[in-house]
Amino acid sequence: MANESSPPLRGIIVQLRQAVPLVLFFLLLTIPDSLHAQSDVSNPFLPAGVSEDGWPAVRGRHYDAHSPEIHIADTWPAAGPPVLWVKELGQGYSAFVAEGDRVYTQGQNLQGQYVYCLDARSGKEIWKYWYDWPYELAGVYPGPRATPTLIEGRLLFAAPSGLLGCLDATTGKLLWSRNLVSEFKGDGGTGFGYACSPVVVDQLVLMPVGGPDASMVALHLPDGKTAWQAGSQPASYTPAMPITRDGRKLVVGYLENALVLHDLKTGELLLEHELSDGYDEHSSWPLYREPYLWIAAPFRAGSQLFEIPSEFEKDTRLKNIWRSRILSNDVLSSVLVGDQIYGFDIFDQQSKTQRPSRGKFRCIEFLTGDELWEQGSGRPERSQNDTSDEIGQAGIIVADDKLIMLNERGELILLRINPAECEILARCSVLSGELTWTPPILHRGCVYIRNQSRAACIYVGKPELLPRQQQTLRVDEIPQEQYVDWAGQILSIEPEYAFDLPSNAWLWNWFFWSAGLLLASLLLALIPASLVRVEHRLLTWTVCYRTLAFLCGALGTTWISAWTREFVFTWPLCLYIAFDAVMAVVQFRRSRQRSRWRDYLPLLVFVGITTFYFLLCRRLSLVFEWAFLAGPIGALLPGLLDAQLPKERFSGIGISVLLKLVTYAGFYGSGIVVFWLKY
Repeated sequence: MANESSPPLRGIIVQLRQAVPLVLFFLLLTIPDSLHAQSDVSNPFLPAGVSEDGWPAVRGRHYDAHSPEIHIADTWPAAGPPVLWVKELGQGYSAFVAEGDRVYTQGQNLQGQYVYCLDARSGKEIWKYWYDWPYELAGVYPGPRATPTLIEGRLLFAAPSGLLGCLDATTGKLLWSRNLVSEFKGDGGTGFGYACSPVVVDQLVLMPVGGPDASMVALHLPDGKTAWQAGSQPASYTPAMPITRDGRKLVVGYLENALVLHDLKTGELLLEHELSDGYDEHSSWPLYREPYLWIAAPFRAGSQLFEIPSEFEKDTRLKNIWRSRILSNDVLSSVLVGDQIYGFDIFDQQSKTQRPSRGKFRCIEFLTGDELWEQGSGRPERSQNDTSDEIGQAGIIVADDKLIMLNERGELILLRINPAECEILARCSVLSGELTWTPPILHRGCVYIRNQSRAACIYVGKPELLPRQQQTLRVDEIPQEQYVDWAGQILSIEPEYAFDLPSNAWLWNWFFWSAGLLLASLLLALIPASLVRVEHRLLTWTVCYRTLAFLCGALGTTWISAWTREFVFTWPLCLYIAFDAVMAVVQFRRSRQRSRWRDYLPLLVFVGITTFYFLLCRRLSLVFEWAFLAGPIGALLPGLLDAQLPKERFSGIGISVLLKLVTYAGFYGSGIVVFWLKY
């Protein structure tokens, strides 16, 4: 039997041996297709044939805020889109960048400034790198400003001090670093901290610095050594922008007072177009479509379109196509989609830290500047409780024929791209409670957002593409607070430029108003003091004038400003009244009959009032507030003299009135001296 069956069995074995090479060859041919199919499954939001580049820089791969992703949901549930994670990251304005299953950003806490690497789907920390101490921890703009950049396994970051560092994106190990501001003596419009995100093209790291012969600097990516430096214009906050004109690679610098063009390879300054004189600032990105370059500026300067020349000679100039007063941009940039520009036209001189900026969201024609539509009233009298659908100033992503936006109030908004009308598809509050200037990014169907407290990952893709095993939160589970427009409720009139120092006319006006309120309080308090017994006269007068003066100082900024239609700052009077109470209990020798609480309570109240005053002024962007904290220096000697003056009779009280006016003049004058010494 075995011998009879052997020939057929041997034939089958021979046929199998012949078939094995064919099977292996077929498998080798199909493996790449299988891997490609798995890649598509890992990111179903990309069209066929489009490679996944992630979001490697602050404005995406091409520095235009466009994403190739598709399958973005057309609307969201009433409860909002799913939330993948929320994480406390601390202070900072840095946006995210993303690649594969990781996202990166910068932030700071009490221990210092860090670069963070997080898992994209869970938000878990993979590594973090400490690079500097906190920047303006209690300031108006605390934390880092620039966004990291991913390139060839490296992560570049910039710090407010001007430090530029390069890390291994996988491990967080430092490869090289340089301080551009100190090395190249950078100066100009970077007084609020260096904010230019690194831009990398052809192995060159491009950074505006603004130093002598170093307006724009290019460093070699591998080692950070200088490739070229050129120009002497002061820098600003807009990063370098790479463009191509007739096949030639150029670098656009949107600097403090000029628009410049450099050759990418050599750094040669090809063109310098003057924009302004003196202090100016530019933060928003230009928009480019060969050969046209569009720029927008704050300070109600509007926008304009230029034509980039094809050849550059000694006297070559930019050709201005149009200029318009509409579509001023500040900290958040517009986008170009098709033949239209979409963006927020800010009506304020600058973005405010104390309230959302006033203005309108507009759509205009790129080549003509003609307005197609506008949304939002921009009326100053609008209240925080207004429930209209105003978009406001927002960071924008362009994807899948939609605009995905995160506005200053922390609202995520979905807008259909439509030159004919403003068509809002969905909106929800995701990071409310504080102003948000960090633009969002899009990666694998998720939007990564953050403010000064926390970061979040929001899924905005179609529901059927969200993996079933993915754990999610609801939007209402994100810690949020109701935003309160303190500026609108407290300041009836705001300083036009919050960061400008008060003029001499303002300082004298403020002094006369607050000194007048103090004198009126001192005199009015004599009325109830005259109606009580002699032994209670001094106490009655003291309580009455302090109460009246404190209330007048606290309310004067609001009421007097509203009455005169000019900003009048009377809060230093409140500080003086708190200091006056401290002086009243100061004695060169302690009396045994006095209790500790009577001695220390006025001091504790004074510390509390000054702290509240400082924080409130910071919240309202009244950055000149710190100078008046030096008031006790000038008020100390006359204050001690007044405290020791006998006041049992009205004559003593009368002398005290004069001494208190002198003491307040010294208190107020100390603030002015600080201004002079500082500036």
